[in-house]
Amino acid sequence: MYIVRVQFTLRPGGGSPPSQLSASGQRSQGAASTRAPWSLAMGRLRAGGAGLALALMSCLWGFARATEIPLSVQQVPTITKQSTEQVAYPFDEYFQLECEAKGSPAPKFTWTKDDKPFDLSDPRIIVSNNSGTFKIPNEGPISHFQGRYRCFAANELGVALSEEMEFIVPNVPKFPKEKIEPLEVEEGDDVVLRCNPPSGLPPLHVYWMNIKLEHIGQDARVYMSQQGDLYFANVEERDSRNDYCCFAAFPRLRTIVQKMPMKLTVNSLKHANGSRPSTETGSRANSIKQRKPRLLLPPAEQGPTSSATILRGATLVLECFAEGLPTPQVDWEKIGGDLPKQRQTKENYGKILKIENVSFQDKGNYRCTASNFLGSATHDFHVTVEEPPHWTKKPQSGVYSTGTSGILLCEAEGEPKPTIKWRVNGSPMDENPFSGDVVSPGEVSFTNLRPNHTAVYQCEASNVHGTILANANIDVLDIRPLIQTADAEAYGAVVGSSAFLHCEFFASPEATVSWQKVDEAKPLEGPRYHVHKNGTLQVVGATEADAGAYSCWVENAEGKTAVTASLDVRNATKVRISPKNPRVPKSHTLELHCASTCDAHLRGSLKLAWSRGGVALEVNSTEDGRVIVDGAHLTISNVSLEDQGVYSCSAHTALDSAVDRTRLTVLDVPDPPENLHLSDRQDRSVRLSWEAGDEHNSNITEYLVEFEGNREEPGRWEELTAVHGAETSVLLPLAPYVRYQFRVVAVNEVGRSAPSRPSDHHETPPAAPDKNPQNIRVQASQPKEMIIKWEPLTAMEQNGPGLEYRVSWKPQGAPGEWEEETVREHSLRVMTPSVYAPYEVQVRAVNEQGAGPEPQAVVLYSGEDYPDVAPVIHSVDVVNSTLVKVTWYPVSKDRVHGRLKGYQLNWWKTRSLLDGRAHPKEVAVLRFLGQRSQGMLPALEPFAEFRLTVQAFNSKGAGPESEPYTFQTPEGVPEQPAFLKVISVDKDTATLSWGLPRKLNGNLTGYLLQYQMVNDTYEIGELVDVNITTPAKPSWHLSNLSATTKYKFYVRACTSKGCGKPITEEIATLGGGSKGPGAVAEGVSVTDKARPLEGREPGAEHAVRPLTKNWVGNSSIFEDVIEERGRESIGLYDDIATQGWFIGLMGAVAALTLTLLVVCFVKRNRGGKYSVKDKEDLHPDPEVQSGKDETFGDYSDSDEKPLKGSPRALARAMPATESADSLAQYGDGDHGLFSEDGSFIGAYAGSKEKGSVDSNGSSAATFPLRA
Repeated sequence: MYIVRVQFTLRPGGGSPPSQLSASGQRSQGAASTRAPWSLAMGRLRAGGAGLALALMSCLWGFARATEIPLSVQQVPTITKQSTEQVAYPFDEYFQLECEAKGSPAPKFTWTKDDKPFDLSDPRIIVSNNSGTFKIPNEGPISHFQGRYRCFAANELGVALSEEMEFIVPNVPKFPKEKIEPLEVEEGDDVVLRCNPPSGLPPLHVYWMNIKLEHIGQDARVYMSQQGDLYFANVEERDSRNDYCCFAAFPRLRTIVQKMPMKLTVNSLKHANGSRPSTETGSRANSIKQRKPRLLLPPAEQGPTSSATILRGATLVLECFAEGLPTPQVDWEKIGGDLPKQRQTKENYGKILKIENVSFQDKGNYRCTASNFLGSATHDFHVTVEEPPHWTKKPQSGVYSTGTSGILLCEAEGEPKPTIKWRVNGSPMDENPFSGDVVSPGEVSFTNLRPNHTAVYQCEASNVHGTILANANIDVLDIRPLIQTADAEAYGAVVGSSAFLHCEFFASPEATVSWQKVDEAKPLEGPRYHVHKNGTLQVVGATEADAGAYSCWVENAEGKTAVTASLDVRNATKVRISPKNPRVPKSHTLELHCASTCDAHLRGSLKLAWSRGGVALEVNSTEDGRVIVDGAHLTISNVSLEDQGVYSCSAHTALDSAVDRTRLTVLDVPDPPENLHLSDRQDRSVRLSWEAGDEHNSNITEYLVEFEGNREEPGRWEELTAVHGAETSVLLPLAPYVRYQFRVVAVNEVGRSAPSRPSDHHETPPAAPDKNPQNIRVQASQPKEMIIKWEPLTAMEQNGPGLEYRVSWKPQGAPGEWEEETVREHSLRVMTPSVYAPYEVQVRAVNEQGAGPEPQAVVLYSGEDYPDVAPVIHSVDVVNSTLVKVTWYPVSKDRVHGRLKGYQLNWWKTRSLLDGRAHPKEVAVLRFLGQRSQGMLPALEPFAEFRLTVQAFNSKGAGPESEPYTFQTPEGVPEQPAFLKVISVDKDTATLSWGLPRKLNGNLTGYLLQYQMVNDTYEIGELVDVNITTPAKPSWHLSNLSATTKYKFYVRACTSKGCGKPITEEIATLGGGSKGPGAVAEGVSVTDKARPLEGREPGAEHAVRPLTKNWVGNSSIFEDVIEERGRESIGLYDDIATQGWFIGLMGAVAALTLTLLVVCFVKRNRGGKYSVKDKEDLHPDPEVQSGKDETFGDYSDSDEKPLKGSPRALARAMPATESADSLAQYGDGDHGLFSEDGSFIGAYAGSKEKGSVDSNGSSAATFPLRA
């Protein structure tokens, strides 16, 4: 690292110090400072001798400005504005090089181009007045203006230089016209396709695509280098193509150019020995071509090492690519160090190493290693980090007095070490006799400065990466203080705030400033008074005692100067209008409010007045009463364009006044553009110009150019283009064979203007079509048929009369001639010799002027036929009582005769295993999309026999069915009992009766009766379980219940698979003495509490044992629960069966039950929906649960669900075993769900054959999908 110091040190006797305020001199609320109004007020006081001139002062913004030599004092030029780089983009109107400077006398400007004088008298150059700026219009050739420019600003005291400005005129990049020979290689060879993009304005982006503008895929084997070449480590047969196209994009020029397509043919080695099997030949070919890596990037001829130079802060990019077979892998390392983890990335499968924001620590040697199992190849990069020059300290301009001394030091850094050069007034230092006493590359020192030392010094630091230039002005002056503040200025201040009295000056040598009150004749001192370096006096915490006359004295070695000022202290009057600068749409209402405050002594004389544009507004300013003035309020109704302007609210007192203004802007849509004019008439373009209408205070954002000329829809206007609101001319692209007429609409934030008057007509001649039809597709309703369709050209795209479409087709890949037919419609029916065969199809637009461009071929398929072979069912595996897994052998591709869409499962119930009765054939359908060989068949009826067939289907339809496959489902759990009634209740007993379940789903083994106490306080007793093993006797008598107690009963029907969901009922026992709770304690016999109603026979023995409260499986539900030996009783409920009220009650219950059964039966056969989720919530089947856990992954519902209305049962709900799988969980179709791997997905549809109870012949699903 190298350092060049630049510093400018002033010795005693310099110019005026910087004009800055201390922290106490910042703007404060309520304080103000004014000049001219106070001068006028004081003038009135002197003339009239009455009253006080009062004004407010604002804080001094000028204190923040750096000290500048007044232009009234002679000084060297200073560059104030300059351009940097300027690129001549072809879409710009002109190109401007800026150079502005100040000085006294006013500087004159000259330019150099490439270090030679540049003449600005060229008639094409437009030179700005009073500056060195000039413009080059973008007209005609301008390449000769390209170069590096420098501006010189000179007067009789010195010359200032600008930094070099580069003007770049980019050439339009083009690939050279060349004939690219086809490249033919063998499989496994390495190949490089050279792009060699043209040079142009960076950045450059290179893309490899085919003629369809599809990117060529890149991977570990195929790589595009930083130079744009396409590398293949080893080619494969699929790399053969004749349209490798290299595209070079220059985004700053908005240009993309294309190289001629390249053809690459890869000959397969698999045919080297036709007598051998292809796999054996291919393996032999691969073994022959296998080789260790060889580096292609960097090229091997460069040797094992290369060098790279990168600028500090830039991104280092190293690339390494090797050919070989198998494809080599690339790794990177830094020799003797580690790669920076946070800033390094590897891209393109490791072939590129990028290090961002490079620092000097990143220099060193980097190694890339390409390897496969046969060996490796390496390359080392020696990376050097450099840096362009940059200032660490610029030389500063300054003002000297005669006899002083100083030093100029120049400090810069860079790598390589920057070279320092000094200039004086733009010339080398050694050519100036007064350049300095001591001159070295890093320092210029002065002693005993004289006026002839006044000059502009330039320090220039440069290395191979650039040059930087700094100007330092040295002005040697000896003048007495020049006070720039006018004499007798009057100032005002608010009590309690700071008052500021100005005394701005310039002096050389340095000067001292003092303030005093006129009547005291001594300098002001104390903490309340502070004199700033720029001469301003700050009075902290002003009081009325501070009012009076002041004088400012400035003195140096050349003399002294003074000015006077006066200060008055009062509470200021303030006004504020709201809202500020409103923008109101036309016809709206505006309300303005004027808030005012003033000094208490002046409140009685305060008056408010409104004016617009300086004209006072009276109480009723308009005859129609739209403008109403009411003291501090101004209301304008139905605002019009005439109301816009500046509205003022002024507050007047006996001593001062204040005014606030707001500008009302009325918005409206623009007026229509005018004077449309057509010029530059061409066959395919015309220039349209117009004049803008009134914007009505809302800038026109855009113009919409519309045209009329559609021969099919005359009189219809369509939008052609949009133009930026700053433009009033546009070159319009036109289509052939159209009689155009144009109009323009202006748009602003309010809305759109009315259309302009139409332009003259402009008619374009016919031409051949510019494009061909798009969206070429095929439809087919018969096998081997192709109905080729496309989107027809619009009337504006036809380009001429007699439009036809030339349709060509041939089998895909066939070398023969194309078949061809010309039609006027936009469809063509073709019969082909093959079913579902691929054809290349082209559609070309043709009119009387000729044919459109060469069309691109699309691949379409001829019509499909039904599959002609059925799948073979391999197996049906039972998952649980309602779910089976079906596996089949798929149909071969050549027997599908189309695109396989999936497989269809058809199944029907043949008989029930419970009673053996045959079932009428009702076929249900479930479809599985895609190529698959298995699927899950849900929602089956337990304990039944089914038959199943499988069909393959395509877009045409389904093929033949497979041989039927018969399978059976195991037992499940029953549905809930049909009803539960309490037919008798006493103070401590109750008799229950229930009906058989509608569906048993297996052999009924008994019932589970549960009961518990409930009451209105939500307290619940223990749940008592009673197992009943007499399925033929659906009743039970309970005793030893508590009197006057409410009970809830639950009854479940059970098979060997478990118990179904319960039916519930609640009763309250009658009053009487309580016999204790009806709950059963564990381990206590309940023989006397729960017994059958029938009379006990001698030798009969009944025992009831309580169940455990937490079951872990259904197998133990009935184990050792109830034992009954002896014969069954011969009677039931003899005490009530003969009662009349009971007979009537039973008759009503029977009628109601029959009605409900009929309704349920009708709803079921009409496809009524059932809630699968509700069934699963109440009966989580262990079998289904197991099947789901093993098969479906996320298809599970293991939550235990409560019995409705039983809080205690929430914790004790016994797991049911009935599966209620929904077809929506398995079907594809509209309601299907997809599993993670796509398995077990189908679309369900039901159909009913002969024997169905559905009389209308509907094919709706027996079990509809859940929405």
